Amino acid sequence: MKTVFIVYDQAHHDDVIEALNESTVRGYTLVEQVGGRGTKGGDPHLGSHAWPSMNSAIFSVVEDDRVEPLLKRLKQLDVDNPMLGLRAFVWNVEQSI
Repeated sequence: MKTVFIVYDQAHHDDVIEALNESTVRGYTLVEQVGGRGTKGGDPHLGSHAWPSMNSAIFSVVEDDRVEPLLKRLKQLDVDNPMLGLRAFVWNVEQSI
């Protein structure tokens, strides 16, 4: 099992949920208001007067074989909308209950 951590501009929300559904990823935890600044460019997302936009984040624990199809869909979203910002990170799940 793997954890997929997705951070994205809130404008991507419906498309990210669609990518999860198309990848048969049912369970996730959503954090709606996440601030930050990307490493490759684009504007900060800080919810302030100067930088009003915000990000959201999703954590999902998935079977190993679902990771690549999900990442492929997410990568395409980022390529299609490079100024919005979308990043995904994957790490191993050692144990769960």
